[in-house]
Amino acid sequence: MSDLESIRAFVEVVETGGFSRAAARLGVSKSILSRRVSSLEADLGARLLSRTTRGISPTEAGLEFKLRAERILADLEEAREAVAQSGESLGGTLRIALPLSFGLRHVQPLLAELALENPRLKIEAAYSDGLVDLVAERFDAAVRLGVLADSTLVARRIAPILGGVVASPDYLARRGRPATPADLADHDAVVQSGMRQGDSWRFQDGKRTITVRPEARFRADNGEAVVQAAAAGLGVALLPTFLTSDYIEDGRLEPLLMDYPTGEAGLYLVRPPGAPPAKVRILTDRMVERFGSQPYWDKCALRRRSTQG
Repeated sequence: MSDLESIRAFVEVVETGGFSRAAARLGVSKSILSRRVSSLEADLGARLLSRTTRGISPTEAGLEFKLRAERILADLEEAREAVAQSGESLGGTLRIALPLSFGLRHVQPLLAELALENPRLKIEAAYSDGLVDLVAERFDAAVRLGVLADSTLVARRIAPILGGVVASPDYLARRGRPATPADLADHDAVVQSGMRQGDSWRFQDGKRTITVRPEARFRADNGEAVVQAAAAGLGVALLPTFLTSDYIEDGRLEPLLMDYPTGEAGLYLVRPPGAPPAKVRILTDRMVERFGSQPYWDKCALRRRSTQG
């Protein structure tokens, strides 16, 4: 076991680029980590790391050893997974990256259920709207929304993501109801910053695409803040239904411009290439069961919309 700890220490140092970051990731002190790597180098009779004033980098021997060390660690993880599958519950650690608003509102309850059902399974969830590098940061999977860019990751499309323009009844009473996308020029908008399309809102009118850039009165980098600002009456907002459905259901927001759809994106679970471990397969199945086909948030939103003609 001490040999495996030394191997894992070396791999982490190379991947993170330093002893401090590797020690923080592994939850041990920097001095312990340094001793483990030094012990490994002594056992092998070779220098694995080059230490300079500019930092730490693997030697040629270190690069070669890292390739084999990663295989050893991967085989060990697969062996643990196989044993876990033979028991009554999953084991090991599931590291997953999730978008902030969607992750907290819709995936967190599912992860909690999975943890309660599998007492030997540890879950490390990272919530952020930034794009993480699954391989470099050693995540087992990530939940992603939108249109995926080409990559070597394996992606499973779970469900459609729909969106639409909404506003509060108070705002509409003050400013009127837009009848076409062009009418948005006369309205205040609540905008989520950092989106791929920028501040442009795109609508379909038959085969024609209409692009508008509404005047942002309130801007936030998180969808939860945007939907709350829209419900407070600060302006119209273009948001996914997974954020607005509850608000539409109880009347805090009203859907607008229903004759001008805004297109469809996707909910995906992505993972590194290779055979997925049992914990990722189970997570995928649960997400398909919970969100697949027509997601529950769309049922709420569409029911309310249908009553409005």
